[in-house]
Amino acid sequence: MFYGSIVALVTPMDSSGRIDETAFTRLLDFQLENGSSGVVVAGTTGESATLTDDEADRLLELTLGEVDGRVPVIAGTGGPSTARTIARTQRAAALGADAALVVAPSYNRPPQAGLVAHYRAVARQGGLPVLLYNVPARTGVDILPATVAELTDEVGIVAHKEAVGTADRIREQAAVCGGRIDFLSGDDGSCLEAMTSGASGVISVAANVDPARMSRLCNAVAAGDHDLAGEIDRELRPLYRLLGVESNPIPVKWMLCAMGMIDSGIRLPLVPLDSTHRPDAESCLETLGLLPGRTS
Repeated sequence: MFYGSIVALVTPMDSSGRIDETAFTRLLDFQLENGSSGVVVAGTTGESATLTDDEADRLLELTLGEVDGRVPVIAGTGGPSTARTIARTQRAAALGADAALVVAPSYNRPPQAGLVAHYRAVARQGGLPVLLYNVPARTGVDILPATVAELTDEVGIVAHKEAVGTADRIREQAAVCGGRIDFLSGDDGSCLEAMTSGASGVISVAANVDPARMSRLCNAVAAGDHDLAGEIDRELRPLYRLLGVESNPIPVKWMLCAMGMIDSGIRLPLVPLDSTHRPDAESCLETLGLLPGRTS
């Protein structure tokens, strides 16, 4: 169910930080028209940390209505509290989401046994298939491969998004998942290596900006055309780099604004992309043929 280029969708906002539903629907259509295999709503890239529960519910409702069953819709429901994560997952289930992306609990830094207990509780009580999400640079806790292996026997846990993009971790994680659950890259820069090592796809930030190339990259790997996949990956490397010059989703939102897809809004404590990075970001978009009036 979880394969190919799955976009971690941004949440468009106006200059005062209010959600722009028209732009959100436009982004969804852009993704569907350009081959994305799934949508993550209200995840890290969607500024989940600043969304209210009602806002997250509304974004999910909009997504489900626009997607209309064409691709899986995954709701970001994770947080530091197990009880609140379960409640948010149950709300997403009631609205009709296909699965929940559950990031490791941040700040309180549970031990590995605590992670196992947390994810088992969410899988058993949340009412949705669960995708584990490991991103220690943000959460302060690392879901180790051995812990993922232990959780693969939990019926409700169906996939693992791994954002530690090192070669050793990719190989370890691919070996652990081994067909028991889907393994998804959570790092654009290493997604090609992850997919050639057994990952079924990528939950991608870059797909917000260039869904067509990200889709073609995943399709090339699936078809065994590694030469084409390598060529596309090389085209995208400047984009990967620029999306990491400041905290996600600062760069990706600025690029989408430059493309005319969304307004410039972003919520504090995040701020718009520093002006020193903007010429390189614009040049990258121009090279990829993604500025208004140009085609890729």
